[in-house]
Amino acid sequence: MAERGGGSNNDERRFGGSIRRYAQVGTAMAGLGARFAGERFLGLRLDKAKHATELRQALGGLKGPLMKVAQIMSSIPDALPEEYALELAQLQADAPHMGWPFVKRRMAAELGPDWQDRYAAFSREAAAAASLGQVHKAVSHDGRQLACKLQYPDMQSVVDADLKQLNVILGLYRRYDQAIDTSEIQHEIAARLREELDYEHEARNMALYRHMLRDEPNVHVPDVLDDLTTRRLLSMTWLDGRRMKAVADTADQEMRNRVAMNMFRAWYVPFYGYGVIHGDPHLGNYTVRDDGSINLLDFGAIRVFKPTFVRGVIDLYNALRDGDQGLAIHAYETWGFKNLSPDLIAVLNQWAAFVYAPLMEDRPRLIADNATAAGSYGRRVAEKVHTDLRAIGGVTPPREFVLMDRAAIGLGSVFLHLKAEINWFEMFHDLIKGFDEDALRKRQAEALAAVGMAPVEEG
Repeated sequence: MAERGGGSNNDERRFGGSIRRYAQVGTAMAGLGARFAGERFLGLRLDKAKHATELRQALGGLKGPLMKVAQIMSSIPDALPEEYALELAQLQADAPHMGWPFVKRRMAAELGPDWQDRYAAFSREAAAAASLGQVHKAVSHDGRQLACKLQYPDMQSVVDADLKQLNVILGLYRRYDQAIDTSEIQHEIAARLREELDYEHEARNMALYRHMLRDEPNVHVPDVLDDLTTRRLLSMTWLDGRRMKAVADTADQEMRNRVAMNMFRAWYVPFYGYGVIHGDPHLGNYTVRDDGSINLLDFGAIRVFKPTFVRGVIDLYNALRDGDQGLAIHAYETWGFKNLSPDLIAVLNQWAAFVYAPLMEDRPRLIADNATAAGSYGRRVAEKVHTDLRAIGGVTPPREFVLMDRAAIGLGSVFLHLKAEINWFEMFHDLIKGFDEDALRKRQAEALAAVGMAPVEEG
């Protein structure tokens, strides 16, 4: 392959193949399996905290798709034990940079040998790195500042290898604890991760978000340069902004509230208006401008839902508010939950009551009045839900649940970090006022068609 040809020993050591990935993670998984078995069958005490640290160190060393999977799993309440979720949540998208000689070969593979002539300037040093690629600053011939995201080589085989390891991880855990059957979660993660390999697909997602947020002056989406974009290279306009942590640590209450409101609209205007969710509110995926407006930077983990799913979200809110058990059952069935016994409904309602709690009170408030740390948002409730699920035989969350839940919990953590005190009830009701499923269906179809994306299949 052109992108691998002529690589230095250092390049090969960094990026060549997946055998050592199997060995590294396989060793960690073998140790985990032995310890789980020892605890379950031999009565041995498993030091989960210690082993979770070891597991994070092994996964963190990989700096690839499996690290991204670990981040997703850590945000799904009690899909993994607390010790593992807390450790995996610390993983950061900080992959080792490709050196300049390697970058030149990769760029030539994507745009041809004259690729440098297609930019007015292109930075030799990477400005940022993530799990699947790295970003270089550049300048277009018309003077625009650009961000060029270049995918690491051979990522398809790396993703395939990592997804097989994910099967091992989840298979081991299912034997240890059957409260949550992660099989559908596994399928959803695999589908979304494979989509993220296609930067042309991400470019269409970006165009979709520009369309959906065109009337939101406080949310900014980059423009894509189509002639400088391929399946493994995404060239977009550069958006300046500060990291969320800097804003949370230094801004006054008014600014922090403004940022939270803009984040809320950035995520939920597309969902309630078009049935689309950005499923990865990772801190590296957005920045904040001086006026409190938001830059959205990454559009790999996007999911389009059937309009009936959005209706189910609103139905469940109304069911919890009014104590309507029949409507709650209908909402869960719409989402894809099966075998809904009264006991299971009661347990699911515990989690739903937590997620919807800020939307139930018509007053300014923190996103979670009793929470103390953004990293533990929802953990106490999740532990209770997990215990109760084990008692009644467990549940299989539908795959549609994964990114929706990740968005809710991830955003909740951001709002908690900001210590934002706003009227969530008012903002939510402003979005769902006059909700019409058929109107959403029409808007969604028009938006998808406008950016060349296929309509959602219903049924």
